[in-house]
Formats: sequence, C-alpha cells, structure tokens
Amino acid sequence: MLILTPPGSMGETIARAAGFSPQVVDMPPAAKTGEDTIAAARKIQALGADFLLFVGGGDGTARDVCAALGESLPVIGIPAGVKIHSPVFATTPETAGELAQLFLDNTSCRVCEQEVLDIDEDAYRKGRVSTTLYGYLKMPDEGRRIQNCKSGTPLSQKASQNLISLDMIDAMEEDIFYLVGPGSTTRPILSNLNLAHSLLGVDVVQNRQLVKKDASEKQILEIIKDHPVKIIITPIGGQGYLFGRGNHQISPKIIQRAGKENIRVGATLEKIGSLRGEPFLVDTGDPETDRMLKGYIRVVTGYRQEMIYPIV
Repeated sequence: MLILTPPGSMGETIARAAGFSPQVVDMPPAAKTGEDTIAAARKIQALGADFLLFVGGGDGTARDVCAALGESLPVIGIPAGVKIHSPVFATTPETAGELAQLFLDNTSCRVCEQEVLDIDEDAYRKGRVSTTLYGYLKMPDEGRRIQNCKSGTPLSQKASQNLISLDMIDAMEEDIFYLVGPGSTTRPILSNLNLAHSLLGVDVVQNRQLVKKDASEKQILEIIKDHPVKIIITPIGGQGYLFGRGNHQISPKIIQRAGKENIRVGATLEKIGSLRGEPFLVDTGDPETDRMLKGYIRVVTGYRQEMIYPIV
C-alpha cells in the first residue's frame, strides 16, 4: 500500500507519526489555503490514487475537494470540526478508517454520490439556516458490508436512478411546465430526453423540450405565468431535505402555485434507507408553505414503483 500525501501539516507529519513512509507530493510545505487543498487533491489523483481521505474541520474542505475532483475519484471525509452539513463525511474518524479498509479490501465496492453542502454563516448568525449545494462527491456506501459490496457495482445505483427517470418521463403531460430540481436522481431525466441540464440548478421542461436551463426564481415565475406546473425533486441523501437545501429557486410562491399534489419525488431505495426511518424535511422559509407540505407524499423508487413517505 502506497500513501500519497501533501507535505508538512497537510498530511506528511501525521502520516509519519502514525508509522507510515508516505510519498510526498511536490508542494510548498507551508500550504494551508483552500487553493492548496485543491492543488493537493489534483496532484494526488494525477499520481494514480485509488481514493482520497481528507480531514475537514467544516464543509469548506469538502467544497475544495469537490472543486478539485468532482465525481472522478472516491473520497472519504474524516470529521474534525462542528460545522459539517455535507453527508460526505464519515460519522467518526474511526468509521472513516473502517470505510478506508473496506475500500482497500475491495476496490470494486459500491460507491454512491453524496451532496456537498455549505452553510451561509451570515444567515446562520441571524438565526436562519440556509445551505447551498455545491456539487457531488463519491464515497463508499457505508450502509453495506463487505460481502454485499462484492455482489454490487457502482452501476446499480445509476440503474435505479435511470428507472426512476423513465417513470417520470412516461408520466409527463402535454403543455405542462416541469421544474426539474438538482440531484443525481433527477439528472437522468434530462439525459434520457437528450436535453442539456445544469448540475446544481433547476431546469424548466415543457412537452419534453428544454425551456430554460438553470432558471432562477424570477425566470421560473415569468415562464410559467398562469400555466399548470409540476415539480420534480429528490431528497438530500442522509438528511432528507426536499426543499430549502440546494433548490432555493423553487420558492414558496412557486410551491404554492404548483400545490402539493403536483410535486413528484424520486428517490432510490438506498437513499430512502440512508434516512434510517427519519421523515423528509422541508425548510422553505415560509411557515405556511411548510405546513402545506407536512403529511405524506408519494415517492417514485423505480419504474412503476412507488411508496408513501412522511414529511415534517
């Protein structure tokens, strides 16, 4: 096993203290900024790493790793701080080590996409939680044992997402505007329609044609006007937020216009399982809209497969 690490306090020091003899990448030893994290991650990937372990005192580190790698290399985040909202971190440093060992023992182990989130600290100081979705990272599926990893492949999750997208497409009605929210589960809808799509934004579709890519709230309201509209979204894995995390373009006004009956939720059974029985959450910023959404909602989990799931 070869360990690649940045120099000095970015990894070399702790690796040697643990008894390893790492290969140190060519970087300034005093590097500590976000730009240095991005550079280090890219250098480690270029040297042929199988996966990346990173220590984060907050979501900013995950953002830097996401900016460097995207979904090109599996990662495991080791938590070292309190400001962590992204589900790309292991629950504890010990669990991160277990996941790393799992992946080393079986590099074909199942991986899943997880959201990279960060909080608006100014809003947080004012008592309002507002997070932004910055992208996705791949990490070993911590809900699986080694023997299950051996029988699964990274494609199984994508296959489930594809089946969900085909169900959503078959259900599309003429002359209705569809707002397709961000997420790895909703992304195949646009792909299967051979339409351009935004990674993190909301795309507007009508009659299976792209009306607007990466639309803002204002643009959505201008487009839909008094026409019927439906919303297609997916919950954030591990957290369960339907609204208020990463899809702020779909504002309370738009949600009220559509109505709860016109909201379609898609989620794989794996994503539902990651919630460990906890209900979906909403935080639209408008108490009336949150109350409207409370209750139960249908969730598409495959082609012609649905389940009922609670919202609080």
